[in-house]
Amino acid sequence: METRELRYFVAVAEELHFGRAAERLGIAQPPLSRAIQRLERRLGVELLHRDNRSVELTAAGAVLLAEGRAALDAVEAAGRRTRRAGTGTGSAALVLVTKAGASGELLAKLLDAYAAEPGAVEIDVQLCGIGEQEGMLRDGRADVALLYLPFDSATGFDTEVLRSEGQIAVLPAGHPLSLETSLRTSDVTGLPGLPPPRWPRRDGTYPDGPGPKVRDHTQLLQLIMLGRTTAIMPESLRNQLGEKLVAVPVVDAPKVTTVIAWPPHSRSRALARLVEVATRL
Repeated sequence: METRELRYFVAVAEELHFGRAAERLGIAQPPLSRAIQRLERRLGVELLHRDNRSVELTAAGAVLLAEGRAALDAVEAAGRRTRRAGTGTGSAALVLVTKAGASGELLAKLLDAYAAEPGAVEIDVQLCGIGEQEGMLRDGRADVALLYLPFDSATGFDTEVLRSEGQIAVLPAGHPLSLETSLRTSDVTGLPGLPPPRWPRRDGTYPDGPGPKVRDHTQLLQLIMLGRTTAIMPESLRNQLGEKLVAVPVVDAPKVTTVIAWPPHSRSRALARLVEVATRL
């Protein structure tokens, strides 16, 4: 298969409409339809079920959509990493992406320990919003990432576990529940006047609800301090809380596992050394 064919198919599969897909691709509809038909003949399966009113993915088409997205991401990542390597300093530097406001202490220890290694290269640390690390790692904007399971997806990456921790409820100081020694998830999720925050979906949109929209942990902590929301967060964020916030352990919340993740096809010695240092820590 050619990357052009995959791009054509992914556009149709996502739009489920040949006209909209053709407009998105900047081509006429007839050659797009012929390209999909040729792809189906070559693969020997029906990818799309068409009638006069609708276009639907077949089971085979759903598989190719997932695999095609991954393949196109890999091609785009190869181009980005190659261009970065050709800029001079990019041939040595590693780009590490992590969620803004998370793992500050762990990241500082990792960077210090790696910098002391013989032959250490420059680490370009990029801080991103909720859930953005995965996309940056897939499309080549980053070489390595810190992900937080179960909130982030590590599917398709190689990973090493760095730590696992419990979670805490972060409440405004003075709230009645701030005096408790422990809480359960149900105690926190339905508090009157403190609706849960709304995090962005992967497509950038927000779910409906009364809670405030948030992009990162720094913004979230300020909203909690103002008495607009509350949240259940990893235990390690406790050291970022000021005097106007209180942390109470949530005994039934799932453990949060921090992993260091990288593309499985990477052959970077600098990345291998960084992972080695991270697991040693």
